[in-house]
Amino acid sequence: MSWGSELWDQYDNLATHTQKGIDFLERYGSFIRDRSAIEIEYAGKLRRLVKNYQPKKSKEDEENEFSSFQAFKCVLKEVADLAGQREVVAENLQLQVLQGISLLAKNLRDERKKSLNEGALLTQNLNSQIASLDRAKRNYEKGFREAEKSIDSYQKADADLNLSRAEVEKQRNNMNIRCGQSEDAKNEYANQLQKTNKLQQTHYETSLPEVFNRLQELDEKRTRGLKEFIKGAADVESAVAPIIARCLEGMVKAADSINEKDDSLKVIEKFQSGFQPPGDLPFEDLSKADSDTSNNSQTYTSTSGLNHLTAKGTTTQKLKKRVGIFGIFASNKNNLSTDGMKEDFSDLPPTQRRKKLAAKVHELQQKVSQEQAASEGLMKMKGVYEANSLLGDPRSVEEQLNESVNKLDKLRLELQRYQKMLDQANSQTIVQHSPQANRVIQNGQRSSRHSNGSSNHDHDDHGEDHPDHDAGSLSSSASPESGLGTSHTSLPGSGQGSTNDQPINDEMYYEADALQPLGTCKALYPFDATSEGSIPMSEGEELLVIELDQGDGWTRVRRLCSPSGWEEGFVPTSYIESTLYA
Repeated sequence: MSWGSELWDQYDNLATHTQKGIDFLERYGSFIRDRSAIEIEYAGKLRRLVKNYQPKKSKEDEENEFSSFQAFKCVLKEVADLAGQREVVAENLQLQVLQGISLLAKNLRDERKKSLNEGALLTQNLNSQIASLDRAKRNYEKGFREAEKSIDSYQKADADLNLSRAEVEKQRNNMNIRCGQSEDAKNEYANQLQKTNKLQQTHYETSLPEVFNRLQELDEKRTRGLKEFIKGAADVESAVAPIIARCLEGMVKAADSINEKDDSLKVIEKFQSGFQPPGDLPFEDLSKADSDTSNNSQTYTSTSGLNHLTAKGTTTQKLKKRVGIFGIFASNKNNLSTDGMKEDFSDLPPTQRRKKLAAKVHELQQKVSQEQAASEGLMKMKGVYEANSLLGDPRSVEEQLNESVNKLDKLRLELQRYQKMLDQANSQTIVQHSPQANRVIQNGQRSSRHSNGSSNHDHDDHGEDHPDHDAGSLSSSASPESGLGTSHTSLPGSGQGSTNDQPINDEMYYEADALQPLGTCKALYPFDATSEGSIPMSEGEELLVIELDQGDGWTRVRRLCSPSGWEEGFVPTSYIESTLYA
């Protein structure tokens, strides 16, 4: 079945049909173009979504990532991969489908135009031949009528006896001429008819069917092309389907990786301080309260002072922070690291401090290893240059080698210092790990005087006395362990000290006298001093409060040891009940 044999008389309809087919193919191309734009827009919105919800990088989050947080990061990564696959779909649709449609449509239009022009020319030739046949027929008809008329005129003249012989001969000659013309017109008509029939037969049996068959082939090519393009668009989608499936599998795997128990343990690891919870609160017998104290002070009891005490037992009123000796060392910037923490992390709870110190030790170990490798490389290079001077000058690497050696020595000293801090932190008890044990009198070194009258100038146990340490920081920590806040004599020559009772600096000596009592406190539980700088107390004992808790769980108190001497030190805030002066 072909268009040439079955649709020999449907030239106009076939021309219209092929035009509509090409228009439909171009419409499908517009559909692919719009779909590619939607895919690109969708991918862009997915990437923008991932960017908006991408967690900001911070050192703390990198060190303590919960499984749920890690799973969400994996989900964001998979969504970004999905966006990439949508971009791949859009690109392949444009390259493999849309360009093919445009090229095919252009070729089809050219072929259709060529075929239609050829068909129009064939039709025009046939119409011209038919017109020539029609003219030959009309000439023949005209000549035949004139010949019949001339024969009739001759017969009438020949029968008329009144006409002369010449007149009859004239009519006979006219008849012969007209009959000859009629015969010529007849022959011409016959020839034109033969030519027309032959041309018409060739036109409808050979020439025009070839044109229609080419149009049929063109239309089938267009239909076949549309089929391939639809399959190609589906193949483009199928090509990324396995990757998209893996992305979805990755999301499911990320969800399965969430472990609530591990996250709970990480919360403990992140926030555990290492302190022991306070014991039971005692019953306060008001009948045994000191009448003198109740008349001259404002008592913060457990019933009336709940709104005035913080969770750690300190008052909520704003008090001036501890500063250095008369404020001459008011800045502690030299003791702070780049992230705002102290270099020895003494402002952190014991557990967190040990974690930070361990991380610092690990970081320094890596730096030492890297610097050792660099130094060994420079040494080898120097040896090669010394063996063959053509390769280079050994002196060119000496400066770099010296810098590397100096840097390596500094790193080793710092590693030794932090390792010592870590060892000490691991060996200390809970009380020794308390924040009070690492209190810093800002960039100042304090001289302590014990109740026995001897002077104690405690140096930094963490390597702070190294020559390469910041000279502006006399001591990185001033704590009960380092002698801070231990007993001081309130008056010179009180009889409690020896001839060495004078402190190194007069300002440091009078700092103790500058701390006026802020109130009194009552020991709720007995406390055994396990570190230097803290003082023991028995249950029910009353002491003077000379420095409030600064948020580290310790309060500085003073005890009257004898008529002429005072003992000062730190006690746990949760072990006392404070009564501040009005």
